[in-house]
Amino acid sequence: MEVNHKKVWPYKWRRIGNGFAITLGCIIILLMIGLLSFRWVINYIWLDSLQFGSIFITIIKSKILLGLIGFFLFFISAYFTLAWIRKTYLAYFHDGRLPALIKNHKQSRLVLFGISFLIGTVGSMIVQGIGWEPLLKATHHSSFGISDPYFKLDLSFYMFILPMLEIGIYVLLGLSLFYLVIEISFYSFFQLYQKSRLAQLHLGVTLAIIGLLLAALHAIKPFHTLLTNKVNMFQESVVHGLSYTDRFVNIPAAYILAGMALLGSIWMIIELYRKSYYRMITPIVMYVIFVITAQFVSAGVQQFIVSPNEFSKEAPYLKHNLNYTRVAYQLDEVKEKEHPASETLNQEMLTRNKLTLDNVRINDSRPLLEIYNQLQTFRTYYQFQNIDIDRYMIDGAYQQVFIGARELNTVKLPSQAKTWVNEKLRYTHGYGIAMSQVNEITKQGQPKYLVKNIPPEGALDINKPQIYFGEENYNNVIVNSKVDEFDYPSGDENMSTRFEANSGIPLTGLKRLLFALNEGSFRMLISDQINKDSQLLDTRNIMERVRRIAPFFQYDDDPYIFVREDGSLAWLIDAYVTTDGYPFAEPYAGKNNYIRNSVKVVVDAYTGKVNFYIAEADDPLLKTYANIFPELFTNDIPADIRSHFRYPEKLFTVQAKMYGTYHMENLEVFYNREDYWEFPTEKYYNEDIEMEPYYVTMKLPEYDNEEFMLIMPYTPKKRQNMIAWMGVRNDGDNYGEKVVYRFPKQKNIYGPQQIENRINQDSRISQQLNLWSQGGSEVIRGNLLAIPIEDTMLYVEPIYIESANETSLPEVKQIVMAYGDYIVMEATFEEALDQILEYIDLKRGAEKKNNEKDPKKQEVEEGKLPKSDSEKLLQEIAAMFEAYQKELSAGNWEKAAKIMTEIEAKLKNVE
Repeated sequence: MEVNHKKVWPYKWRRIGNGFAITLGCIIILLMIGLLSFRWVINYIWLDSLQFGSIFITIIKSKILLGLIGFFLFFISAYFTLAWIRKTYLAYFHDGRLPALIKNHKQSRLVLFGISFLIGTVGSMIVQGIGWEPLLKATHHSSFGISDPYFKLDLSFYMFILPMLEIGIYVLLGLSLFYLVIEISFYSFFQLYQKSRLAQLHLGVTLAIIGLLLAALHAIKPFHTLLTNKVNMFQESVVHGLSYTDRFVNIPAAYILAGMALLGSIWMIIELYRKSYYRMITPIVMYVIFVITAQFVSAGVQQFIVSPNEFSKEAPYLKHNLNYTRVAYQLDEVKEKEHPASETLNQEMLTRNKLTLDNVRINDSRPLLEIYNQLQTFRTYYQFQNIDIDRYMIDGAYQQVFIGARELNTVKLPSQAKTWVNEKLRYTHGYGIAMSQVNEITKQGQPKYLVKNIPPEGALDINKPQIYFGEENYNNVIVNSKVDEFDYPSGDENMSTRFEANSGIPLTGLKRLLFALNEGSFRMLISDQINKDSQLLDTRNIMERVRRIAPFFQYDDDPYIFVREDGSLAWLIDAYVTTDGYPFAEPYAGKNNYIRNSVKVVVDAYTGKVNFYIAEADDPLLKTYANIFPELFTNDIPADIRSHFRYPEKLFTVQAKMYGTYHMENLEVFYNREDYWEFPTEKYYNEDIEMEPYYVTMKLPEYDNEEFMLIMPYTPKKRQNMIAWMGVRNDGDNYGEKVVYRFPKQKNIYGPQQIENRINQDSRISQQLNLWSQGGSEVIRGNLLAIPIEDTMLYVEPIYIESANETSLPEVKQIVMAYGDYIVMEATFEEALDQILEYIDLKRGAEKKNNEKDPKKQEVEEGKLPKSDSEKLLQEIAAMFEAYQKELSAGNWEKAAKIMTEIEAKLKNVE
């Protein structure tokens, strides 16, 4: 029998080609799965080495669940849609005009399966990417125990349930519209939408689904009126949250649109079956017209009904806005008190507040960073990233201090030293800290150190000075290799050390291969310097480290190092829980309108161990995260860690800014913003900048002991006098307690900028500063601190001088101190304080003398004796001085200076 080679060989090659294609496809799929799973494996191993593997499992389980839901939803809907289209084509074309690929059941099913699989894969990535966190929050959420005043729903609905509903609706609606476009495209060929009932039924089903989803989207829109001040495309309401226009126009319009979406889809289905295609456009046109009409009606009501009588219309909603915003930012917990702002400073008061005065900060952290980096690094590869403020008990005294970590920056190594061994195995860590007092300086104007040098020496014992984890952009390193690690320089030689913890990733077996691939380092895989004891320290930047563990928190940008009781070093990072779903609350940044510093994160500088401590256990948002990740948090906070908790400046700034508006509890005053407070300005270097909150050690008027506080002065809007100050307590059980002291409105209390202006106008001070500036040096004006002392206020500002030389250091050369109408500049804090006291004593002595009743003076006052020319002149000068003070208080500096010139002229005439 003769073989037909013309038929056999094509068939054979076709089989080989099919086999190769299948094999190649399987390899590609395996590679894709491998690449996706590689990152998961690496992350799991890293997290598990920190005992946080359960967090990875929880997140990955939710992603897998959502990925499967997304895959099957997109896959099944795609297969169903494409199969229906194929069925429609087969039913309509009976004459065999269709391609064989469509007619062949097996081949067409494989094609449909392949396309649907691809769509399902895309859907899986979309759904798991956007939905894992909302899903976990929705399924594990805690109740707030507070209901909104309109829909009477617990606030947790707006934060956890509503976002998940929206995600689901938008995904389904987008998918349905996508399939509608596909159906219209296929059924437009040969006008199948006119000729085929199957095509019409298919389109009808899709339109019905779109109608339902669009109706659902409109039905949940009223809930959003509680979360925004937008009333339409063109206008915003004075109310953050539900407003008059929302209640009487936008909410009814949303329900009407929901009904129109349902009825419109039914209308379109009916007209589709009737083949009245042009009439199918009618409900769409009506829908669009109503959407536009609703916007214009909303704008009209806002413009012509609400705006002319805004306060009376919006008053009930303004009250909700005021009350809910105060709760969202914990402003309802602020304790307001009156501060007399008396001028009662005397020696006895200073004695009673000695600890406060001993901790007045006459150094400034910004110039201090440059000083630390020049005087306490010792080698080019060491660097201080930041200088932070903290407090310690040192020799039995409560002291406020500056502290900085001496970190290693391998970028600054000499070029010949930048080898793989040096960067990965030898130079692995920074070393120690520097600490200085905030209130004492040397004769040269440099800080007095409490801890300094390498190895650390001073008031605190540092038992583990090595810093493997810090703020630098560290590379991953390998410890416990055959190469000894550089520890610190000692004279002409370098000391070495070995890593003593077991907190890294062991580089044995498969882990070594995986992390060599992750690092992209073949050297790491083959190096004979790595042994069975070697460990990889991965992600050593502390901010990247905590974000990699818990990416769902927001983190403060200012971590700070502290010394624990056992002499080890650790970093403290403030973590925030935030949301944009708090009804009626005004947002502070973007859309976020709720923030809590519910978590304090501590990272051991030596081991890299991370602890997430619960700082505010009652926060419902934190409870939700604790329900999701119970193994993440630690409840018991060691005393030596708690003693270094600082109320974060970021949170305090947000709260203090909001309080500038939301301290007004009278609705009409609140509506008109009549008593708006703002942050004052100060001069730093030679620029006016907005003042930042600052830490002080002080004694509140009603308490006996000094404490660490974060405070901020307030000034009225567009004025410079101080109206109040806000503070938050940091120590012990009082942590987080906020107080506000209001000053009397009937008297002028100098604000920071007024003090700065008085410094500029003081002839002696300004002349001296100008002389220094003209002599080739730069004058740096440090932070102006307003220090409350019992019932009075003291102002202190350090003056730094820095020469033009590149290697020069900023030095504190003068201290400016202001109290009442007195302002002085002296070489030291003590001298400035003594000078202020001297002026006060002179004034009080003169007042006492003037108040003594001398008979002749009494007769003159009673009009029995004529006044001498001198007495008349003195009265004129006194009146002019009152006018001078009045202009000074109002910020009219030019008029005040003119009056003072006239006073000086008259005094010369007296002489």
